[in-house]
Amino acid sequence: MDASQRDDEVDLLIDAWSRRLPAVDLTPLDVMSRLRRAANRLAKLRGEAFKSAGLAAWEFDVLAALRREEPPHELSPAQLIAATMIGSAAMTNRIENLVRRGLVERRPNPRDGRSVLVRITAEGVTRVDEAMRGLAEREAIELAELTAQEQATLAALLRRLA
Repeated sequence: MDASQRDDEVDLLIDAWSRRLPAVDLTPLDVMSRLRRAANRLAKLRGEAFKSAGLAAWEFDVLAALRREEPPHELSPAQLIAATMIGSAAMTNRIENLVRRGLVERRPNPRDGRSVLVRITAEGVTRVDEAMRGLAEREAIELAELTAQEQATLAALLRRLA
C-alpha cells in the first residue's frame, strides 16, 4: 500500500464520525477537510515567505496588488480595496503604515485633484519581489510530490470549486 492509500487524519475523523452519525453522508469531508488542512499549511508557508522578506501578510497583499499593475505601479485606495477585499478604514490604516515604512507613497491623482494614488516605492518592489520568489520556491517544494499532470488536474478541479 503506497502512502496515498494509507489512512490519514481525515480518514480517521470520518471513520469516527460515521460511527456516531451512521445516517449522515460524510463524503464531502474527504475533500473539504483536506482542503482546510492544506489551506492551514499554505497560510503558514505564506507567512514564512513574507516574514523572510520583512513583510506581514497584509503588507504583501497591498504591495502585490500595486506590483501587478503596469508601471508606475499605482492604484487609488478604492482600487486597492477592491483588489484586497478589505474595508475602507482598514485600507487607510494599511496605507499609513506602508507609507511610514517607506514601502509606498501617496501622490495627488492628476485626473482628480480631490483624491490620491498609492504608488509602490523601490524598497516596496524589492520586498514584495523577494516575498514572491520565496513563496514560489516554498510552494514548489510543497507540490514536488505531484507530477505536472497531477498539479494541472488539481488546479482545474480547484478552479471549479472556487
